[in-house]
Amino acid sequence: MAEFSWDIRSPLDRALVAGPYGARGEDGVTLIEIRNFDLVQVMTRRGAAGEMAKAAQARFGVAAPETPKAVSAGDATLIWSGPDQFLVLSKGGRHTMEALAPVFAGSASLSDQSHARALISVSGDKARAMLAKLSSIDLHPDVFGVGAAAATSMDHTSVTLWRGKDRNAQAVFNVLVFATFAESLWHTMLDSAAEYGVTISHSEDLV
Repeated sequence: MAEFSWDIRSPLDRALVAGPYGARGEDGVTLIEIRNFDLVQVMTRRGAAGEMAKAAQARFGVAAPETPKAVSAGDATLIWSGPDQFLVLSKGGRHTMEALAPVFAGSASLSDQSHARALISVSGDKARAMLAKLSSIDLHPDVFGVGAAAATSMDHTSVTLWRGKDRNAQAVFNVLVFATFAESLWHTMLDSAAEYGVTISHSEDLV
């Protein structure tokens, strides 16, 4: 019998080339792919919203988002992904689907999305200008502040977008995209950011 082994790779493994890209002497956009994270979709079961909310509060110490926003829970981020559903993003294996299954037993259905999505962090002086080419979401800081989130599309690709904590006094936007569309969206981002100059890298940390 043939033996098989699974080599789990980033969906951007072939496309991402670390270093500078686009206009030289500029550093308007920073693109960082975040790798090896845990991501679980939590979908409330019919009539169990109250029970699910209590379970989430007990587990994470914060209320699950009921509107488009991302909430920090210390070692996890809860991200609104649609009515009565949210994503749990974490590292280190504490909040895997197996770990969360008994927490939400009877109140929510869970789906492991850890290897089904790619996570891209976008920052820099020209981050908003680049993203404005790809999405109709108003990313002005007065409208889309830290913690704001949206289930939207970029270049005809469904994504979950949220604004993280500022880094080096600059806004940070996080984009979750389905793995099958990740490489296409990545090249579109590079094309859109090239005129501003791009710094490309990947990280094991949730930045």
